[in-house]
Amino acid sequence: MSFDILQEKILALKNPTVAGLDPLPDYVPKFIMDKHISEKGETLEAAADAYYEFNCGLIDALQDIIPAVKPQSAYYELLGPAGVHIFKKTLDYARGKGLYVIADVKRGDIGSTAEAYSGAYLGSVKIGKTELFPFDFDAITVNGYLGSDGIKPFIQTSVQRDKAIFVLVKTSNPSSADFQDVLTGGRKMYTVVGDLLEALSQDTLGKYGYSRVGAVVGATYPEELKFLRQRLTKTFFLVPGYGAQGGGARDVASAFDAKGCGAVINSSRAIICAWKKAGKDGCDFAEAARHEALKMRDELRSVIPFE
Repeated sequence: MSFDILQEKILALKNPTVAGLDPLPDYVPKFIMDKHISEKGETLEAAADAYYEFNCGLIDALQDIIPAVKPQSAYYELLGPAGVHIFKKTLDYARGKGLYVIADVKRGDIGSTAEAYSGAYLGSVKIGKTELFPFDFDAITVNGYLGSDGIKPFIQTSVQRDKAIFVLVKTSNPSSADFQDVLTGGRKMYTVVGDLLEALSQDTLGKYGYSRVGAVVGATYPEELKFLRQRLTKTFFLVPGYGAQGGGARDVASAFDAKGCGAVINSSRAIICAWKKAGKDGCDFAEAARHEALKMRDELRSVIPFE
């Protein structure tokens, strides 16, 4: 099962870190961007090629210490078709290095549209008699606030293709309380969503006791994170908000079960932009990212009871 694969990678490395590959032109060291601009001009294609070189350098530097990467589709879509092409190339490169790849796409819709999204990112499309796989990520993020008919198509594809999804439950942004904390029937809305996920996925449990349907729960809300871990005992957590957004190791410690399982912690800018603190114009971007990832790993090890 997909989350079993991720969990085994985490246990093998004793590191539950997922690095968010979220490039922007300003995040890419100037020497890389300038190289591609000299070849293709100040174009979207040049920026996309620079993203890819940057991503490959980061993946090469991190592949032996982290189990997973998480490219955010918006940063690639910003560059149009050229960026989407690099989104797919980044997936293929990361998978070739043995990494578990989560697409942060936050797709959410209903009916046939949800089926199309799930087919695009997790499944397949048939052209004539040939079955083709457009992206083929290991897992994706899903916005489940449209209701169960916006989640079920993704679950069905996950079962068919041995994939997994992370559904937004309690997100890390400051205004998440505007909707997610609203009381309904004596429960906060994020609790209602979390309970629904466990009900919908109860028949998909894997080796480690977690279903194919995970939850996104932000590190910036440690009390809610602790509450949800105690409540959603069969739900694997993706925890954003570590590092640049303010979350630390102690904030995320309660995301894990007694065996150190059940969660993966995301850090994006703190890792990929670590070179900006080094004062070497980005020439050491890979080394700086590795140093930051090792620091994060050691911080997490200090609070997580890996067996």
